[in-house]
Amino acid sequence: MLQIIIQGRGGQGAQTAGHLLATAFFAQGRQVQAFSSYGGARRGTPVSSFIRVDDRPIRLRCDIERADAILCFDASLLQGPLLAAARPDTLLVVNSSRPPEHYAAALPGHRVIAVDALAISRRHGLGRIVNSALLGAFARAVEAPGLDVLTRALTDEAPKLHDENIAACEDGYRRVDAQLRRLAA
Repeated sequence: MLQIIIQGRGGQGAQTAGHLLATAFFAQGRQVQAFSSYGGARRGTPVSSFIRVDDRPIRLRCDIERADAILCFDASLLQGPLLAAARPDTLLVVNSSRPPEHYAAALPGHRVIAVDALAISRRHGLGRIVNSALLGAFARAVEAPGLDVLTRALTDEAPKLHDENIAACEDGYRRVDAQLRRLAA
């Protein structure tokens, strides 16, 4: 079972990203369980989305205490309770303009992939909404769901700016792919 935590701040699109990711996994024929947790009901407060994915029915009905992967929309949230849910082998994908070396020093022992989703989103006309770029980056980092399924979910579920969202998603995917290829070389 793959257990995922998405952490962001209200207004960044973290809840929408959780819904889109769950939709894409389900479209691939996987069993999915998705739920959310909201802080205060206003912009900028921390929000979390939790997703479990498996090939068999998911009967577990509790919070995710130890994640296999974490998608973090705001690097300032990489602390305390969120990091407590990360094991040493947990993959952390974070929205940040800082180089990966920064996180190797700041979070020793953790596997961190940093992607500047804000720059990607702005380049594709989405302003500060980073969820599509981060979804592409995350999908490449965990090697699921497939990019074609994810972009189809964006087309079906995104309320507007379909072409821009798909372009940002593909760009996020390519940037993480390039980063992983450099690390493997």
